[in-house]
Amino acid sequence: MESTQPYISIPKSVLAEMEPVVFSGSITIVTTPEQAAEAVRALEKESLVGFDTETKPSFRKGQSHPVALMQVSTASHSYLFRLNELGMNPDVKRFLENSGITKIGLSLKDDFFVMHRSADFEPQGFVDLQPFVKKYGIADCSLQRIYAILFGQRISKGQRLSNWEAPVLTRAQQCYAAIDAWACLKIYEYLTSGSFDPASSPYKKDSEA
Repeated sequence: MESTQPYISIPKSVLAEMEPVVFSGSITIVTTPEQAAEAVRALEKESLVGFDTETKPSFRKGQSHPVALMQVSTASHSYLFRLNELGMNPDVKRFLENSGITKIGLSLKDDFFVMHRSADFEPQGFVDLQPFVKKYGIADCSLQRIYAILFGQRISKGQRLSNWEAPVLTRAQQCYAAIDAWACLKIYEYLTSGSFDPASSPYKKDSEA
């Protein structure tokens, strides 16, 4: 990265005033092997998708949970794989190891660390946005802040600590989960299209100070 690269960071106060993101696409809940097979077949027709996971929060020291939900999103359709019911299904494993599908996520090392507690797989075709956005001068590393810098909208985090192993996911949970994967895809597509000019960003600063 050149020394003249802009340093782009959005103030918390500005982020708080932004309108929330609304997901207008369709959502499919995947809970059975048959549904997983159908979903993966559909996803194998895509070359680029967004990716994220959710885990039931732990409120006691030393307590941990396996990944409960894996979200995979196209531009208009989000699939929510309930891994707490499916486990590391063979179709899910095949998708994760498919190098022909580029999967865009954020902080993927953390996702894989938790997923590997439950099953052995070799992730292929993944792009992590945290190092990727730095090439565009974006210093913030959270999905919420990166999205706000690019699109001027705020991703609500209100459902983050909800129970992702609940028997039924609420509509609010479904939309939250779908947005996180979909936003990763949208960020990547926007940056790689050349639509973002770092030098013109209203959040550009002269230095890290």
